[in-house]
Amino acid sequence: MVRIDKLFTERPEMGVRRMHQEISTPDNPVNIKRIHRLMRLMALEAVYQKPNLSKHAQGHQIYPYLLRGVNIQEPNHVWSTDITYIPMANGFLYLCVVIDWYTRFILGWRLSNTLLADFCIDALADAFAKWGQPCIFNRAGGPD
Repeated sequence: MVRIDKLFTERPEMGVRRMHQEISTPDNPVNIKRIHRLMRLMALEAVYQKPNLSKHAQGHQIYPYLLRGVNIQEPNHVWSTDITYIPMANGFLYLCVVIDWYTRFILGWRLSNTLLADFCIDALADAFAKWGQPCIFNRAGGPD
């Protein structure tokens, strides 16, 4: 599992078959089913573009992007938040950030080793406590 984790951290696009080619040697053969089971146990899945990700579900309403054309000319007018992950030696840390669009200043942030919502709520609560409330709070992502 340590070898799988190290290889996957270096090259997250590697799936079960490629991982099997890298790990299995003539001196130390490893069954592909074992690699598949261990990767599933570790919740590792190859990172690659999957088909039809940009197609909307049938009947799904598309909402307009409301901030297009909005002139942001003062601090605390528009805030936004985003979550990203940081690869570590033994897994990932997740970073949630609240940012002011006008000043591009980080108003609040939190790190977590799980994707539970509490660290995002704490980051937002810190930003509200220190800086007040914005006129507009935009979700991450931008125009759809």
